[in-house]
Amino acid sequence: MRYVLYAILILIAIVCALLLIALVRTLAAPAKTSKWKAKIEPEREALYSKKLSDMVRYETVSREGVDQREKFLGFHKVLEELFPLVHQNLEKTEIDGNLLFKWKGRNSDRPVVLMSHQDVVPAEGEWLHDPFSGDIEDGKVWGRGTADTKCSVMAFFQAVEELLAEGAVPEQDVYLSSSCTEETGGDGCPKLVAEMKRRGVKPFLVIDEGGAIVDEPIGGIKGYYAMLGILEKGHGDIRLSARSNGGHSSYPPKNSPIARLALFASEIEKHDPMDVEFEPEVEAMFRTLSPYGPFYFRYLFGNMWLFRPLLKKLLPKISNQAAALLKTTIAFTMQSGSDASNVLPQEATLTMNLRYIPHQGREASNAVIKRLADKYDLEMSVSNDWDYCEPVSIESDAYHLVERVMNEVFPQLPVCPYVMTGGTDARFYQEICDACIRFSPVVYGKEQMSGMHGLNENIDCFSLPGAVDFYKAVIKENA
Repeated sequence: MRYVLYAILILIAIVCALLLIALVRTLAAPAKTSKWKAKIEPEREALYSKKLSDMVRYETVSREGVDQREKFLGFHKVLEELFPLVHQNLEKTEIDGNLLFKWKGRNSDRPVVLMSHQDVVPAEGEWLHDPFSGDIEDGKVWGRGTADTKCSVMAFFQAVEELLAEGAVPEQDVYLSSSCTEETGGDGCPKLVAEMKRRGVKPFLVIDEGGAIVDEPIGGIKGYYAMLGILEKGHGDIRLSARSNGGHSSYPPKNSPIARLALFASEIEKHDPMDVEFEPEVEAMFRTLSPYGPFYFRYLFGNMWLFRPLLKKLLPKISNQAAALLKTTIAFTMQSGSDASNVLPQEATLTMNLRYIPHQGREASNAVIKRLADKYDLEMSVSNDWDYCEPVSIESDAYHLVERVMNEVFPQLPVCPYVMTGGTDARFYQEICDACIRFSPVVYGKEQMSGMHGLNENIDCFSLPGAVDFYKAVIKENA
């Protein structure tokens, strides 16, 4: 008994010592604050806002399975009017409404691709401003596509336009890439990548949408931060079917199709079967942000060597956002049964959307679902699926280039690696490029985040000059 007591006392002493070491390390590390504020440049803001407004006024909603090339050719005429030097001096390739421009540089060994999509999602509901008005009011450009992502298209076209006006010649080849099927998961970007492969081009760096300059990226982290997307999760739609002989609802059997699907969904909701881990990229994000947080945040995330097991248990329970960074997520999205309230279905279905994470990718995650489906006698089919993208190394030359540009264009703005939980066209470029960074150099506050794919989408006019300067600097710095 005495030895057990000694062991407990030693264990308590070790724990206290570790907690004390973590406390000393936290107190010794200086707390930081994000001090960046956007420069106010009224003349440039007015010019860029007007160009973006013109682009938004041309409706470019994409429809799955519909040939809309003629619509997008009309949008290309708008681009030609807004950016005449780009169209006069760059080699233009159009493939079914998708665009690829090449600006020949002095060298071709480190080409860079600046990309974002032309198409937008439908605009439904009641808006403060007509969704395709392009209104400029209250210091914002309003309309569908302002934030997602005609702002980026405008910014990199304008960057090249201004450099051409200065007589600049890039040190390396520059490509401007813009698909018209991103929002429908179509084949636009794959066609552009196929063209790049045909030419034998292997980009040194691709910059697409994804992260942005975000206000308070995590609760408790105040100020603005540049969140560079370096890892994109995978995607899969899984449909489960439960079958029976149907029948009248007045004598229902046990384990009917809907009941089995409900038990399946309930088990996942109560006992999530997916593994929770800190990917190196996620840990790098928390490590970068920790000095900017309140004391508890700095204490916990600044000492991951000690608190990692606790955080793995705690974070998914208190934050859906954190859960999406730590595991493959499961979202139940669609269901069906019989067509009448008094008829048992011969087949009921449940559809879920999975977002795969590297430590439990597509095959491993789907295998987990298959085991549970078999338990409840459910048939399973998988569609529209792809695995996670290989992460960009934060030690790579390409990442350091973007980081250096950010420090130059946005002084005092903290730069942080970020994990993309949604999907982008950049995943198609992964086939030919090892450094696809998902980042739009514009400011997304809470209003912009809620407006994307929602009501009253808008972008702040003050964020547009910095976006243009970012792309100009990438072109200049890539030597």
